[in-house]
Amino acid sequence: MSIVRKIEIDGQDVLFKASAAIPRIYRLKFQRDIYKDLRILEKSIGEGDEENSNLDLFSLEMFENIAYTMAKHADPQIPNEVDEWLDGFNTFSIYQVLPQLIELWGLNVQTDVEAKKTSPN
Repeated sequence: MSIVRKIEIDGQDVLFKASAAIPRIYRLKFQRDIYKDLRILEKSIGEGDEENSNLDLFSLEMFENIAYTMAKHADPQIPNEVDEWLDGFNTFSIYQVLPQLIELWGLNVQTDVEAKKTSPN
């Protein structure tokens, strides 16, 4: 089961999809663990205050990669490269989008856990 959410970025509605396939897709494309990267990003942005955040360029790249993976999973028509996809936006605020992606991922994980609890096995 997957969850799809529409998030507005730079005046455009962008679909993002969270499912059990995301960690594998992310690992294959970027050779990284999405769970670890989301935890790092969540800590880095703190309360969402740009002036007190600990974001560096590597963190921004992780965010872009996670957003791209979830968007590409929702819409296969998105370009095959992150840079091409990002070129379609003038602005892309981590402080606006990341909390929504974390929430979407949390809903997906919650759905997986509930499904396991109700299993007849």
